Amino acid sequence: MATITPAQGPAPVGEPEYKKHPGARFLHGPHKTIGGVEAWVIWGLCTVFVVWLFSIQTGYAVVSPEIQKTASLTVAQIGLAGSIYTWAFALCQFFSGALLDRFGSRPLLAIGVAFVTAGAFLYAQTTSMGTLIAAQIVLAVGSSFGFVGAGYIGGQWFPAARYGLMFGLVQSLASLGSAFGQPAISWQLQHVGWQQLLNGFGAMGVALIVLFALLVRNPSTGSDASEQLARTTGTAARPSLVSSIFHDLGACFRNRNVVLSSLLAGVSFGSMLAMGVLWGPRVMESRGAGTSLAAVLTAMSWLGLAVGAPLFNLLSDHWNNRRVPAIVGVLLQAAAVCLLIYLPKETNAVSVVTMFCVGLFAGAHMLGFTVAGESVPGKLVGSSAAIVNGVCFIIGGLLQAVPSKILPDSPMLSDYGHALLMMPILLVLGALAGFFIKETATPAS
Repeated sequence: MATITPAQGPAPVGEPEYKKHPGARFLHGPHKTIGGVEAWVIWGLCTVFVVWLFSIQTGYAVVSPEIQKTASLTVAQIGLAGSIYTWAFALCQFFSGALLDRFGSRPLLAIGVAFVTAGAFLYAQTTSMGTLIAAQIVLAVGSSFGFVGAGYIGGQWFPAARYGLMFGLVQSLASLGSAFGQPAISWQLQHVGWQQLLNGFGAMGVALIVLFALLVRNPSTGSDASEQLARTTGTAARPSLVSSIFHDLGACFRNRNVVLSSLLAGVSFGSMLAMGVLWGPRVMESRGAGTSLAAVLTAMSWLGLAVGAPLFNLLSDHWNNRRVPAIVGVLLQAAAVCLLIYLPKETNAVSVVTMFCVGLFAGAHMLGFTVAGESVPGKLVGSSAAIVNGVCFIIGGLLQAVPSKILPDSPMLSDYGHALLMMPILLVLGALAGFFIKETATPAS
């Protein structure tokens, strides 16, 4: 089994140039300590990037009615634009990880922030369907570097044993941003126009671009002389960019653990996304609950994920086992989804707790990233994370689209029961896939 091998700092030779100029270390000097102050600064910036872009994504649900009025669009066109973002993101996701593996975080993450910033400004200028689609595509390209980029930073700048935990913390903070993002954006729209709000997101993006350009860098893997020699001797034999990307993706797809962990993570996160964002509130409305409960249920699912994402990695590290916590978590998530769908006399209070549990047990999907990262060489950690994340969003999109094709125009509670049966079935199949995952946890010494 190949594991992530964090880069080690170069051996000091003489007096580094950056020491002669205090304050210039982040601009010119190599890092000194894996997991040190610089590592936390870079990881923190990448996490802010993820929370920021999640807020923009969350904000689309809130501002889309205003965009629809301003641009004279139909509800179908608004939905189509949202679908275009999902599929563009999933497509770009597979390539973003391979690019990070090849070029590192500098300057790719700054470019990713620039794309999201441009997408925010395009949103603010939306006057037609064409502008909205362009904004969605540009935003999707930049967003594909967000979550995976933060995970890549965790794998490169921190010890290998903390990779899963650092990734789980990113998901936790992003989930909190999603839980509180919609209420915050709705409150802001009472005081400013939607164009001003999106321009504000864009202005924050400009500040992030500057910070990423100045502070985010690749960790050194050896002395400057050895790095220069490696670059010089490897230039002639290096394959083309496209060939190397497909080679890296192929190497990951040929790894059984990457495929199986992607399927387990995909059905777990995809079910949480579909239930939390769309179907959970619809099921409760069919039981007679008020529409105001929908926002509460959505928030509770993200709050549950905020707790579960780091929790499952902590339990996995404590028990020194990846497979069992992942399998148990997915099976418990299947039980929570069944309760939400099939309990005939569920009260609002019970539904809130159940939705929290759906998100909580969906935290097991983060072990899919951990297993995939621990199953490939360190040079492929970005590609493996991108594959897992891409599968998560593909399955999430399918679990929102397929039931909508099955349901009648005015569905009853029994109709939801038939259409959503695929979710617990897929979760059980995902848990079964977990039994065939080769354990990657390193035995405690």
